[in-house]
Amino acid sequence: MPESVASLAAWLALLAVVVLVAVLARARKRRRRAQPPARRPQGAAMGVALSRVREHLESVWSRPSGSAAPWEQMEEELIAADMGIKAARRIVEAVRDAGLSGVDEIRAVVRAELNRSLAGYDRDLHLEGDPSIIVLVGVNGAGKTTTVAKLASRLAAAGKRPLVGGADTYRPAADSQLKVWADRLGVPMVSGARGADPASVAYDALGAARARGADVLIVDTAGRLHTSHNLMEELAKIVRVLGRDGDRVSEVLLVMDATTGQSGLAQARRFARVGVTGVVLTKLDGTAKGGVVLAIEDEMSLPVKFVGVGERSGDLLPFDGPSFVDALLGADGA
Repeated sequence: MPESVASLAAWLALLAVVVLVAVLARARKRRRRAQPPARRPQGAAMGVALSRVREHLESVWSRPSGSAAPWEQMEEELIAADMGIKAARRIVEAVRDAGLSGVDEIRAVVRAELNRSLAGYDRDLHLEGDPSIIVLVGVNGAGKTTTVAKLASRLAAAGKRPLVGGADTYRPAADSQLKVWADRLGVPMVSGARGADPASVAYDALGAARARGADVLIVDTAGRLHTSHNLMEELAKIVRVLGRDGDRVSEVLLVMDATTGQSGLAQARRFARVGVTGVVLTKLDGTAKGGVVLAIEDEMSLPVKFVGVGERSGDLLPFDGPSFVDALLGADGA
């Protein structure tokens, strides 16, 4: 009997150790989720992508003045940086009218003009309602699904309780990709069967968000062919259905690939029909030239609210105008 008691005590002790280890591991996992995602400074993250533009502009500014060629060259470089004709001409005219020739003086005028152009926009993420509702739209390949996950991670780190809805029921990989992210982040997800009505899936996700006490519902949507009239009608229906019980969609964010440059404006014009409130510009860590920020805000009056600068969950950063200008022109005084 004593041997049996000793054996039982040993097993209980071992079980207690196993349970303790499991509890501690779970606690560590929760702490990691609660910590804000690692973030790189926006200017540093975009610096590599924008350095080519900066070098080209410096070479133009360093040339002797006295002819129209430097101004024309500067305008061409700004347009090549995807800033758009309107913004490029405004910047060149500001420098030319100032009658400057020194590189530092020209850079100061361009900096002031860029900062003025980027000022005055509401870049806050508005979270209204219980739960708040955010719908992400954009063409396939722009980074919409990963942006849903990054936004959920950002909100969770801020103490919110997000739930994601997978309303892209046409692309087979969309649901599985979003589920992998949701599981990794510990964020609940609601999705529908392939080919299901996207508006119905979004509405079910809203019901689940209420039932589970979620603060924010983030809805992923389809993005096949931004020229498709049917897609725009489908997206508009999702927004209508989510607001039909007295709820209000707080944000409709257009996710755009920065590497598409000026062609992205055609997308923005199409998606504006579904009530876009702001833009998330992705892939600013690669070959994107970045000037499309000014083109979007100039021509569409849509604020860029976030930029994606990498593949990690913490690589979605609030857009900051002065940091962007520093990345493009070099830090003030540098």
